[in-house]
Amino acid sequence: MADQGLNIQKDPHAQQCLIAQISDPHIKAGGKLSYRQVDTASALRKAISKLNQLAPRPDLVLISGDLVDFGHPDEYATFKQLLADLTLPVYLIPGNHDDRQHLRHAFPEHRYLFQHRDYLQWVVDDYPVRLIGLDSSVPDKPHGKLSDESLEWLDTTLTEQPDKPTLVMVHHHPFVSGIDHMDRQPLKRPEALADVIGKHPQIERVLCGHLHRSIQARFANTLVISCPGVSHQVSLDLTPDGPAHFQLEPPGYLLHQWSAANGMVTHQGFIDPYSGPFPFYDANGLID
Repeated sequence: MADQGLNIQKDPHAQQCLIAQISDPHIKAGGKLSYRQVDTASALRKAISKLNQLAPRPDLVLISGDLVDFGHPDEYATFKQLLADLTLPVYLIPGNHDDRQHLRHAFPEHRYLFQHRDYLQWVVDDYPVRLIGLDSSVPDKPHGKLSDESLEWLDTTLTEQPDKPTLVMVHHHPFVSGIDHMDRQPLKRPEALADVIGKHPQIERVLCGHLHRSIQARFANTLVISCPGVSHQVSLDLTPDGPAHFQLEPPGYLLHQWSAANGMVTHQGFIDPYSGPFPFYDANGLID
């Protein structure tokens, strides 16, 4: 695994930054399948291989929670072993399937995880885009929550650098997705987060996971985007009281491309290989 973003010195005058995001690996130990269906370890291996081969090369990777399936130490050991093949700096936040202390114990070299005594919330200023990770996990509960202390910390942290483009990452979605069973376990009190976000126009995106789908929504003065799952996707079922189901649809990742000239643009990519690329034109012009 590449340097974990610790003491990385970036050119403060750099005019661009490329940030990859994956989410919800749900790693289990011993090769066990998640929900008896999903080989999440194999899926993460494929995702890491894809990220390592991207050109241009991302500056870093964000992983937006649910790193493992039950928060057990042996699961984090397996996750760390898999992550060792990643050749890019990586930053982690917890989700509702994670355990704060077991995560910290597994990754003592990720010093940003120790910035706060009680929560795995952090800020990294080593890149042209400022990175803020929030901890919305509630022990033994599927929903998320940000404490008043965390929101005050976020407000203070954002006030420190009002002119630097910033990404804020939180696992739980702070909006209504329309997927009923997931909207019963969102970020609680999203209006409290919106009150803070709305005061700080430098925030380019709020990034989340949890939904296992690429979904965009307006939020405060910015855009919130959920990242597709790295293995399985939550079923796209917008019917009231729809069942809690998942699909083995193509796994994906997000690329957040920032430049001083154009701001932030977000792309979705797919991890599995597909046919192509094919040309639109030949020597005679547009191919007919």
